[in-house]
Amino acid sequence: MSGGVDSSAALRLLKDDGFDCTGVTFVTDSSEESEKACRDAAAVAEGLGVPHTVLDVSREFDEKVKEYFVRTYEEGGTPNPCVVCNREIKFGLLGRCAAEHGFDGIATGHYARLVKENGRVELHRALDAKKDQSYMLAGVPESALEKAIFPLGGYTKEEIRRIAADAGIVTAEKKDSQDICFVPDGDYAGFIERFRGKKIEKGVYVDTDGRVLGENLGQAHYTVGQRKGLGIALGRHMFVLSKDAETNTVVLGDEDGLFRRTLTAKDLNLIGVSEEELDGATLDVKIRYAHRGAPAKVELAEGGRVKVTFEEPQRAPSRGQLAVFYRGTRVLGSAVIE
Repeated sequence: MSGGVDSSAALRLLKDDGFDCTGVTFVTDSSEESEKACRDAAAVAEGLGVPHTVLDVSREFDEKVKEYFVRTYEEGGTPNPCVVCNREIKFGLLGRCAAEHGFDGIATGHYARLVKENGRVELHRALDAKKDQSYMLAGVPESALEKAIFPLGGYTKEEIRRIAADAGIVTAEKKDSQDICFVPDGDYAGFIERFRGKKIEKGVYVDTDGRVLGENLGQAHYTVGQRKGLGIALGRHMFVLSKDAETNTVVLGDEDGLFRRTLTAKDLNLIGVSEEELDGATLDVKIRYAHRGAPAKVELAEGGRVKVTFEEPQRAPSRGQLAVFYRGTRVLGSAVIE
């Protein structure tokens, strides 16, 4: 329970369905926002007559999520901490904790659906396409999803707010969080410097021919596809095409240079299918959360990697982001873009 309306409404729906529940709220730091989330979640649980507990996961969150976030930027990639948090903390650490205490499963306020077919679990998009979070769950192992429940998957956000309001839930009108929870101000570079305890070293911008264009603030300040905030005037719009962590350089160029037809990915996670079923299939592939998805041929490559060939070039596939494979509403798996 995050203290927001989604997890609060999920608890109400579970209670209505006769589940015996305990609410759990993670503490990942000692901030005022974290304390307020705990108070809000506890108030909701009390109002619904459900036990509530607070689980301090700050050490594990630092090691598994924050360290990953910082390291990925330092290595020139673009991290997706919510995907890693779902895998390592919500369905990893909490899953083990739940099993140790005799619980049958974990329910969350994610907008996604689970279907049991032929003895295996399938992950599907939510009914509300605007709120669908199946992308963020595509890195969770199938074994963990088998013990998961997503009560909100068949509802729209508006319906969930009405359910919460009708139940008298105090967080019914609480605004949704839009930022990464541990970087609420959106200053990723500032967070990296505080986490590492040192300044990010400056580097240089270069063009596609390697000519130096000027000084950058350090490659970790930038993401592939970025146009604004470059701090350099070149007479036309320029975009970040790529980054090199070893040389601390950022390659700038025209937007056309962002489009790629092929990519490779690693750390394949299959959900409800075999490698044979995935290999050679034409699927819709999403390369980031906000991406609409595009048709592509998915092929298994050496070393457990995946090659994705799109029918049409796609804008700014970024190293570190997740490539998620869909067949209709169903998620067949995911892999991390190299």
